[in-house]
Amino acid sequence: MQLCDVFLGLGEENFQGLLRTVSIGKLRTYQLFDRLKMRAHLGKLNSETLRRAAPRLWARMGEGNEEFATDIAQAVLVSHLDMIQEVLNFLGVPHDDGFFPKDADVTQYLTEGWQQRAWEQFHEKYPRSALLFYINHLDWEVCKAERLFAPAP
Repeated sequence: MQLCDVFLGLGEENFQGLLRTVSIGKLRTYQLFDRLKMRAHLGKLNSETLRRAAPRLWARMGEGNEEFATDIAQAVLVSHLDMIQEVLNFLGVPHDDGFFPKDADVTQYLTEGWQQRAWEQFHEKYPRSALLFYINHLDWEVCKAERLFAPAP
């Protein structure tokens, strides 16, 4: 499964929800603003232009461009570092302000059922699309998941 598949599997409604939660300030802080502006082919990048571009960006996601998917994912993830830190703390995953070294093996902390436990703990606190994306992104990145997590009702 590719990162594009994570976005596509979560659906267009969640994708639009994710774009609505992107923090332009955080993009600037983490020096992702210009990269996202260029990658998204936007002459001007702000919350409104990003929201209006959602259908076009969704169509581009369907093209399977992993670099584009990575840039969108980074924009979403840095916009939700508080949520990421809380989820990792809850799961007992060691991290440095929401980040862990690329070579770190944190699979031992992601025990069976961790996705549902994280969902149950935080689904009322954070936007549905952001939490669902993060759980699936973490599962894809760390556990090399081949299927998307869908929360039990």
